[in-house]
Amino acid sequence: MSLTLRQTVLTVACLNLLYFGVEFSVALRVGSVALLADSIDFLEDAAVNILIFFALAWTAARRARVGMVLAGFLLVPALAFLWILVEKFLHPSPPEADALALVGLGALAVNLSAALLLARHRKESGSLTRAAFLSSRNDALANLGIIAAGLVTAVYPSIWPDVLVGLAIAAMNLDAAHEVWRTARHEVDKTGP
Repeated sequence: MSLTLRQTVLTVACLNLLYFGVEFSVALRVGSVALLADSIDFLEDAAVNILIFFALAWTAARRARVGMVLAGFLLVPALAFLWILVEKFLHPSPPEADALALVGLGALAVNLSAALLLARHRKESGSLTRAAFLSSRNDALANLGIIAAGLVTAVYPSIWPDVLVGLAIAAMNLDAAHEVWRTARHEVDKTGP
């Protein structure tokens, strides 16, 4: 497999890991469900890209099976969000609107950079690079929602913009997991056991 692709996924993994730390610490400080769900997604993206980095050296059949595992990884943020959502309803308070919007803007910059890096490789290696590209693309869309939630919360302090964006992030992860699973399943059927 292309060394350029491997370098790209390793770079994307490092970007995701670094911003996970930033977003996670701010999410805990300001009490944001959306930022916490998105930070967990950054950690998941880092793990996925590191796994892809190693898996690119494997056979097509083995890569397809790893693609099926990656579909499961894409479900992790959605499951974590449900737990965080319960906590938010038990202790309702709106997050700091300015921090929500600014951290969402930083996350958008990271995810757009990752999506642009991965876009030229998204058709290589089937479900593996498809998973990485979809994850970055979905995360950039989620970040636009986080920024909007911050702006709305600044005008109308409420937990709802944060909660609704968190629900949207969870739904996008479920859709991406389904698409990666379907692509990987097709690859397994094509390459055999």
